[in-house]
Amino acid sequence: MTDGPSIAKLAQLIAEPARAAMLTELMSGRALTATELANVANVTRQTASSHLAKLHNAELLVLHAQGRHKYFVLANEEVAEVLERLIGLAARAGHVPLVTGPKEAAMRTARSCYDHLAGPLAVAFYENAVQQGWIDQQVSQGCLSRTVQLTEQGSTQLQSLGLPIDRLQQSKRVLCRACMDWSERKNHMAGALGAELLKFCIVKQWAAQDKGSRVVSFNPAGETAFRNAFVKPCVP
Repeated sequence: MTDGPSIAKLAQLIAEPARAAMLTELMSGRALTATELANVANVTRQTASSHLAKLHNAELLVLHAQGRHKYFVLANEEVAEVLERLIGLAARAGHVPLVTGPKEAAMRTARSCYDHLAGPLAVAFYENAVQQGWIDQQVSQGCLSRTVQLTEQGSTQLQSLGLPIDRLQQSKRVLCRACMDWSERKNHMAGALGAELLKFCIVKQWAAQDKGSRVVSFNPAGETAFRNAFVKPCVP
């Protein structure tokens, strides 16, 4: 046996169908009760509590107590990124149930990944940020790091477009992080900037997100505005 973290133990925790269903539901970034998660996983309240205790002890979930109610959320963005990658691997290998109808198409168009924007538009934003020199991708031993640096040019440009970069830079949260998009197999923006981008689109009424859903619906004018601001090359 080799020393180090037990990958097998963690994989077993995530792989159990009921726990996988609950973790996937929490990808929306919402806080849910044990009863709500039991319904999602189609198990009893007692069984759900047992599963949630294991996930909590493994530091995959965080518990929030408010009065007599207890809510569960994903422990952090890193957990969400791991789940997003696993969803992508499952989709590529065909290990997903066939879902027909508009829901799947909507999820692929735009969705939340924990608390940030995912899907083709989010990927387009990230790619444009690289091309325009807004962010600097770090390379370590020939591999791209998930942490990227916002350049001075990027800070100035995004601030001018309405994103509160000065405030975000004062946060303790990582500002920019690359997150692999499961449907596009390319990076989208996570971290404080990625979360702010999603909020910005909703406040601007470019897009809306229904409560209890990961689907982010851009209206035609909103998508055009997003592309004009964050995808098309910006001339200083």
